[in-house]
Amino acid sequence: MFPATMARRGSARPSVREQPDYPGDEVTMAATKGRSGVIALLTHPSFALGARVVLGCIFIVASLDKIIHPELFARTVYNYQLLPEVAVNVVALWIPWLELVAGVCLALGLWVRGSVLVLIGLLGVFLGALGFNLARGLDVACGCFSTRSKDSVTALTLLRDSLFLVVALYLFWFHHVRGMESRFFLGRPVSPTPSHPAD
Repeated sequence: MFPATMARRGSARPSVREQPDYPGDEVTMAATKGRSGVIALLTHPSFALGARVVLGCIFIVASLDKIIHPELFARTVYNYQLLPEVAVNVVALWIPWLELVAGVCLALGLWVRGSVLVLIGLLGVFLGALGFNLARGLDVACGCFSTRSKDSVTALTLLRDSLFLVVALYLFWFHHVRGMESRFFLGRPVSPTPSHPAD
């Protein structure tokens, strides 16, 4: 019995205590999962579809009143005191139509890349004009959505247009940098199928 008892005792293995994970590991894992979730959201065609439709509709709405009342919009452009008088009417006539065409194309998914670049350019001009007049302390009506509005340019106006620019830059990244598409097809976003070389 003694050898058997020694054999049983020798076969017993000491238990190994598992070391607890460090709290920093859990934080790192949570941050990694959160980052992955954000990237997955930003690269999803449905999210890009919603962003471009919303931004396109915003510019469509912003253009309508300016097209209907070009003389009032020309007066708004003149009040900004950034252009010579000979250029005021030309700018007042062209900008609303650029907004409308680019907004319609963006919302419908037509020439999306060119439309995004046009809107980025327009938003850059708008932000520059708004910021310059705000810095000068001029009490100028924005005229962004309504030519009859008397609301003055404020920091909130700059913040709003800056958010529009962020959306436009995101669409530029999505379509130009990532090379992805998000098109309407019976109300659903459809990613393009990769082209295969002909056999």
